[in-house]
Amino acid sequence: MNPLLELNLGFVLLLPWYLILTALFLLFPRGPRAARVRLFELASVAVAIGASVAGGIWGFRHADLAAGAIWKQVLASLIGYGVFLLVLGLAVGLRRRLLARR
Repeated sequence: MNPLLELNLGFVLLLPWYLILTALFLLFPRGPRAARVRLFELASVAVAIGASVAGGIWGFRHADLAAGAIWKQVLASLIGYGVFLLVLGLAVGLRRRLLARR
């Protein structure tokens, strides 16, 4: 397997789900938004994706091989997904504050 693909396989496998969560984050709540809120949303998604990839790479490199070869991919996927949700969850709370200030 291509080493770059192997390193990012956890992210690639969850990419459709990340796209769904990103679409929901960007579409809801409905209503007009200021440019600063839209910029915050796009920056949040970029940070979530970057953190997810970084977390997945960390998990892949630090997995215990004694548990089996597949564990590298499992740990990378779990950590990457958890980090993605953490960043988007924090962004939802911060976005509420931004929208409340309007």
